[in-house]
Amino acid sequence: MKYYIIAGEASGDLHGSNLMKALFKEDSNADIRFWGGDLMQEVGGTLVKHYKELAFMGFVEVLFHLKTILNNIAICKKDITDFQPDVIVFIDYPGFNLRIAKWAKEAGFKTHYYISPQIWAWKESRIADIKRDIDKMYVILPFEKDFYEKKHQFSVEFVGHPLIDAIHNQPLIDDAIFRTENQLNEKPIIAILPGSRKQEITKMLSLMLSVVNDFPEYQFVIAGAPSQEFSFYEGFITNENIKFVSNQTYPLLQNATAALVTSGTATLETALFKIPEVVCYKGSWASYQIAKRIITLKYISLVNLIMDEEVVTELIQENCNTKRIREELKKILEPHYREKLLHKYDVLEANLGGIGASEKTAKLIVGDM
Repeated sequence: MKYYIIAGEASGDLHGSNLMKALFKEDSNADIRFWGGDLMQEVGGTLVKHYKELAFMGFVEVLFHLKTILNNIAICKKDITDFQPDVIVFIDYPGFNLRIAKWAKEAGFKTHYYISPQIWAWKESRIADIKRDIDKMYVILPFEKDFYEKKHQFSVEFVGHPLIDAIHNQPLIDDAIFRTENQLNEKPIIAILPGSRKQEITKMLSLMLSVVNDFPEYQFVIAGAPSQEFSFYEGFITNENIKFVSNQTYPLLQNATAALVTSGTATLETALFKIPEVVCYKGSWASYQIAKRIITLKYISLVNLIMDEEVVTELIQENCNTKRIREELKKILEPHYREKLLHKYDVLEANLGGIGASEKTAKLIVGDM
């Protein structure tokens, strides 16, 4: 069968790659075209457009790139029409994917959505579009099933969280080898995860690194995103205790003692690697002013949302400053605090449904054909 998959950012590339592996296993004749990244390309199929060309964030930033976004939508519609897939699988990335889904449903294509748009956070009105345009929805967060079925009478499948698969399948990287290959010293590692898009990295990285001199016994290692070149990060490496690794976030987390993490999927990844973290977020003034008026969630990190309590500290906007980052980093380095946090992480993982999300989803997709 023919599958068309659309993933528009780094996390979608990761989950899309694991879904593609499961689809090829489930359907030996699978023919897959996709929008994604390097990880999906390594699995097979045909890459149409790389997510590096799609990743725009924030309300204001999207407006500046509106012409490019509209052009990409036109390219996508034509490519789907030419390919004539048996099913289109959308992975998160709702601003783009829901527009394609509306057109695709009207054109008679089957529409499946893997990893729900976070409409429980904002734009809940999108539920009308989803009910109209999506044939099957596969959700990965436990509270999403009740949200869709009890609140909005839309049947969905809870398949578990694919990050558990991704982390479970990650080979163990020996600490000594990791340090040697990346020219790291023997000091304990504090991982710095500033995001994957230039706008957020530029906003967050200097702030996260502003506490380096307060922790001379540690080395701060920046997790370089696969979508960015080293030259972009070079200007931030201003101290001998600041190091850099490229496209090695998981090996870095395996060998870290603690982490400073920009909000997003990385907050959950860090928790599943059992690394104490402080969540940091500071957006542009205009985007933040808009966001705080339409987003009513108690928390911004997936860890806290899933647990429905403040398991990890969130430093947001004006609270995201050098003084507060220093205080919270010291706290998570204390043995007693770390022990309590790691226990919460174990509960979090149990709540996410165990391994097998990609396989479950692939079976459901193929079974619906």
